[in-house]
Amino acid sequence: MPTHIDVLVGEYDRAIKCNYRATVADDKFFARQGGVNFYSFYRLHNYHSLIYAAMLAGQSRAALESVDRMEATITEAMLLTQSPPMANWLEFFLAVRVHVLIRFGLWSDLKALPVPTDQVLYCTTTAMTHYGKGIAHAATNDLAQADVQRALFAAAASRVPPSRLDFPNRIVDILKVATSMLDGEIAYRRGDVDVAFQHLRDAIVHEDNLQYTEPWGWMLPARHPYGALSLEQGRVEQARRAYAEDLGLEKTLTRAHAHPRNVWALSGYYECLVRLGREEEAREVQEKLVVAKRGADVDVASSCFCRLGTEEGCVGRGQGKVCGNGES
Repeated sequence: MPTHIDVLVGEYDRAIKCNYRATVADDKFFARQGGVNFYSFYRLHNYHSLIYAAMLAGQSRAALESVDRMEATITEAMLLTQSPPMANWLEFFLAVRVHVLIRFGLWSDLKALPVPTDQVLYCTTTAMTHYGKGIAHAATNDLAQADVQRALFAAAASRVPPSRLDFPNRIVDILKVATSMLDGEIAYRRGDVDVAFQHLRDAIVHEDNLQYTEPWGWMLPARHPYGALSLEQGRVEQARRAYAEDLGLEKTLTRAHAHPRNVWALSGYYECLVRLGREEEAREVQEKLVVAKRGADVDVASSCFCRLGTEEGCVGRGQGKVCGNGES
């Protein structure tokens, strides 16, 4: 599957195009054979890879449209199949929407996202929905509701059995990233900055300790909010290290952990270099950033919309732009 190489070298646009073609072919298979077959895992993997590449490229429309198309092919009959136990393998795909909405700062959409009625069958989706709502409320300074969602997330996460997978990772291990991320975001909005950064560093450790897979088990690199909030607090060197690691420039991470040439980290890294007075390096990074921004359909001013003062995210540009609050 060429996508695995494309993502590792930062060719996100090619990964998007190739996986789009794959999903079109797979949709024909689904229309003929349905979803109660083991190929469903590989079929949804193509959607998953498309969405992951679109997120890293800042292509909101491709990511959201692909989520819609993917979810339309995940039937309850598939998840209720016991031999093999398909919910263990496939249910997590329904939680991908939460990652996308957070990536593009669509806080209103997250707050409005319905919680599944069957919270046993859809246990991963339930936990991640409460996580996403908690992040959205924290990002908009509604800490009372963020605390409510944090409690609901913890309760839902405790009900996820160890058999649930984002193969080869267990969902219970992936949710460790979510726990630290949410605790960090809430602490940050309360003004407990040092506590917040420790939680976010814990999230990075949990993310780095996930087993190799692509898309990575945690779809929005934890270094992106960590770097954005570090910059906001004037901890520029701290942010620079995080972005350099994410871009694969520090060589402290294995290739699979890095996201070369992604527009989010390039934006943050460029800001760091400018603020540190490293002008020559900044000019070199700016050239790469200009190219990366051409492929994005959102205005990438920060590596995370959680940064204070960053407006709620919008999908698309120009006359086709639609924001999370429904405004254009």
